[in-house]
Amino acid sequence: MRFPVNTYNLVILWVMELREEAEHMMISTKGRYALRVMVDLAEHMSCSYTPLKEIARRQEISEKYLESILKVLVKNGLLVGLRGKGGGYRLTRDPSLYTIGEILRLTEGGLAQVPCLDEDESSCDRMGSCRTVEMWRGLDKVINDYLDGITVADLAERIDEGNYYVI
Repeated sequence: MRFPVNTYNLVILWVMELREEAEHMMISTKGRYALRVMVDLAEHMSCSYTPLKEIARRQEISEKYLESILKVLVKNGLLVGLRGKGGGYRLTRDPSLYTIGEILRLTEGGLAQVPCLDEDESSCDRMGSCRTVEMWRGLDKVINDYLDGITVADLAERIDEGNYYVI
């Protein structure tokens, strides 16, 4: 590769691309809300389950929309849900064992910035001769490594310290 690849250059390129295709590159409400829910449950961990109503009230998310997000998280084993009296949701593991990348890949269907890197897409016909694919792979690695380096516990801890995150 002839051009310098460093985090700064890759992020600048990504931001430029975001401006051009904002609707394709932004994290959805579903992904942001899923992170809020996971942090909320980490902050309010106990042996009991947290009712949907409580989470919805604390996070100011409609119960109906929240329920659709929780279903995805339960189906994929990030949360466990219990119906009936005393029911609700709770984490299936310690908050330090959930990465932000894991949650966003689940709710967003992936984090690839270009279709040729998306696992669900068929391979591009130009992949073998593409001059930019290595740059996109580098950007993908930077983004995934960054998000995989942050855990739900990190976000919950920062809130406890008064260093508030808004997701």
